[in-house]
Amino acid sequence: MNHYDTNLDKNASNYVPLTPLSFLERAKDVYPNYEAIVYEDRKYTWNDVYKRATKFASALEKIGIKKGDTVSFLAFNTPEIFEAHYSVPMTGAVLNTINIRLDANTISYILNHSDAKVLVVDRQLHIEVKKALSKLDKKITVIDIHDKFADQSKLEKIGDLEYEKFLNTGDDNYVWKMPDDEWQAISLSYTSGTTGNPKGVVYHHRGSYLMSTGSAVAWNMPNRLNFLTIVPMFHCNGWGYPWTVPMLNGRTICLRNIDVKKIFELIDKYNVTHFGGAPIVLNMITGAPESDRKKLRNKVHVLTAGAPPPSIIFKKMKELGFEVMHVYGLTETYGHVTQCAWNDDWNGFDEEKQNEIKARQGVRYPNLEGAAIMDPETMKEVPKDGKTIGEIMLRGNVVMKGYFKDKAATDKAMAGGWFHSGDLAVIHPDGYVKIQDRSKDIIISGGENISSIEIENTLSKHPSVSIAAVVAKPDEKWGEVPCAFIEMVKDKPTSEKELISFCKETLAGFKVPKQVVFCELPKTSTGKIQKFELRKKF
Repeated sequence: MNHYDTNLDKNASNYVPLTPLSFLERAKDVYPNYEAIVYEDRKYTWNDVYKRATKFASALEKIGIKKGDTVSFLAFNTPEIFEAHYSVPMTGAVLNTINIRLDANTISYILNHSDAKVLVVDRQLHIEVKKALSKLDKKITVIDIHDKFADQSKLEKIGDLEYEKFLNTGDDNYVWKMPDDEWQAISLSYTSGTTGNPKGVVYHHRGSYLMSTGSAVAWNMPNRLNFLTIVPMFHCNGWGYPWTVPMLNGRTICLRNIDVKKIFELIDKYNVTHFGGAPIVLNMITGAPESDRKKLRNKVHVLTAGAPPPSIIFKKMKELGFEVMHVYGLTETYGHVTQCAWNDDWNGFDEEKQNEIKARQGVRYPNLEGAAIMDPETMKEVPKDGKTIGEIMLRGNVVMKGYFKDKAATDKAMAGGWFHSGDLAVIHPDGYVKIQDRSKDIIISGGENISSIEIENTLSKHPSVSIAAVVAKPDEKWGEVPCAFIEMVKDKPTSEKELISFCKETLAGFKVPKQVVFCELPKTSTGKIQKFELRKKF
């Protein structure tokens, strides 16, 4: 008889399902009059945010939204989408945030596939959204966000309801619903869908709660921080920070559009302490003209993720006063789940070596139970030699519930008790992971595996290169060879010959790009280079 399992049962007093919704309620109770959200001339306290979220939840319930329904949002980083992270799940419904840069066909697919009952949408997006709605095989309730700080010439009414008017139909005293089970779905995010229709990734309350707390610990986030929303809140729920920041009574400063001058102005005006952004955003910051910059009054902590950053970016950001930490994750893992946690043993290394280390994907977050580099065929871990390539495998409470309506894809992704990331990496003797490439981005030339990331990192060190992307180009002799696509630094021209010679200085001959193309690179809304678009050029 085990006495620890006898008469020691879960009950309402000792077991409550974990949910990040409780963070907002606590912020309202403890810091009701503290500033919570700032967007242009709109400022809300925690009491305001709580009241607005509960009223919107009440309004949704009045039109029939209930547990298990899907409510979709197509919105910029404005207070409305922040509130949605609370208001929608307060009804038991699931929040589906949609990428604002998607075309009408994809938007229509997501609205159909997700069984969306309501779409809340910014009027600036009326062209693609109206097309998408015309393709639906059902009628859904459309609620417009009318933002006076949007370009008014681009706005057009879409639905019959407007956000603020709809919100005010809700009850002030609405009692929101805790999840019955922390495994209950809280949000639905769709992958980029570069090879067919996007997959719907389902998050639960438990995972969202643990992601919020884990992020705060891993990043050493303090109370009362000032957080700038550069990461779109439609992307992995803004990496989870609409839930993390209220837990810390932080202030969220909303940024509607990525504008470098505006970023510096907001950092200065609100004493911004933290923000996240893809390497492309960091590239924009370091490449900003002097006239757009403002000297930082304090150190600004930055997380970068979305694509492996070139090591040179850490040097450039440090010179401006930003402290950058590299993190790694996927839509399927609620955002970032590994970090390049700094080790004091590296303090004596020269700057170039330190920056090279900072570009690694690092070690697992405290909220992730397992991260390993494995041979996907044998499911055995590869040696920690920094050379042997395997696939990043992950497990823990911040791995998705699964793909919405796609059991086969879910089973495949989680075969063998691990989530298969599709990212190829090595692991160094110190246990730090370094991505070599996406499995589909590895270039196989004459039987040799070539990392496109290695070539991109080399090219990025050239003073004339702003952004580099390398893909495989078909070749009669070698099967395929590396081809580099380059965005140049303004007023710093270079040539194909010069860049090829530059690569030859440090890269093996078979890794040197055989062609260099100068052009503007196609990007996602989060700054990822769309390599599949570049491959279409051959």
